[in-house]
Amino acid sequence: MITSPKFSGKLIVIEGPTASGKTGIAIKLAKQFGAEIISADSRQFYKEIPIGTAAPTNNELNKVVHHFVGTLSVTDDYNVSKFEHDVLNLLNSKLTSCPIVIMTGGSGLYIDAVCKGIDNLPDIDAKIRRNTVKLFEKDGIVALQEKLMKLDPEYYQEVDLNNPKRLLRAIEVCLQTGIPYSQLRKNQPQKRNFDIIKIGINVPRDVLIERINNRVDVMMQLGWEKEAKAVYKYKNLNSLNTVGYKELFAFFENKITFVQASEKIKTNTRRYAKRQMTWFRKDKEINWFNYNDVNEMIKFIKGEL
Repeated sequence: MITSPKFSGKLIVIEGPTASGKTGIAIKLAKQFGAEIISADSRQFYKEIPIGTAAPTNNELNKVVHHFVGTLSVTDDYNVSKFEHDVLNLLNSKLTSCPIVIMTGGSGLYIDAVCKGIDNLPDIDAKIRRNTVKLFEKDGIVALQEKLMKLDPEYYQEVDLNNPKRLLRAIEVCLQTGIPYSQLRKNQPQKRNFDIIKIGINVPRDVLIERINNRVDVMMQLGWEKEAKAVYKYKNLNSLNTVGYKELFAFFENKITFVQASEKIKTNTRRYAKRQMTWFRKDKEINWFNYNDVNEMIKFIKGEL
């Protein structure tokens, strides 16, 4: 249960694609405004995979208090609804006296859950669920992608097409209601007791591609392969159904070479970044800034305060 709303300060949300420098920017803003940071990255929650999720380093964690970084195990059952509940409780208990809190991450669904709330979607009939799961087990994720494309082409354009859990959920809701999932997700936002200031990080495409490629190389040097081997036994868990681990798991199974895995990670990360921007661009409340204009962000926030 979410505690009574007490936090009435400002929640500054830093959004942008992967490798856009959100962590560094959030830390600079947090130090400027004396704020703590909430991570809204749905994979940085997991303590076993800090390299592959580009989680804040120990040095960065020591600079500013962070929440929801390395707090879960990949074996824990966690979802966006629980995240909404946990963040609101955190704001309403431990951070009540903070005039400003910063939340940052690339998981648009998780950010929206905190800012707008989760839509009240219907319970799914057991038969629909069995048939949808059976489709996935028999024909794989491509079958789910094709099914969602027919039922809800709008949501197809923004969802992570490599996440079967989200595909299954959207398809189930479409079949249960006869209404596209994307329409049901457009309910009125829930009222929050705090003001929200959204900052978007804009990175030129060529710069972002270079940053993604360089970051993958650095992560490999830091021991990403070893990290992935340590969690390989959990490969079927949703927490590991993400870019980087899937490709490395395929390498471990001799389906592709290490070089191919590395290149696939770079390609799929670029595609993921594109989907992130598709999601963020739809949010008219985001105020966009160039990735290296931190001073302009500070000036804008001061004006809003």
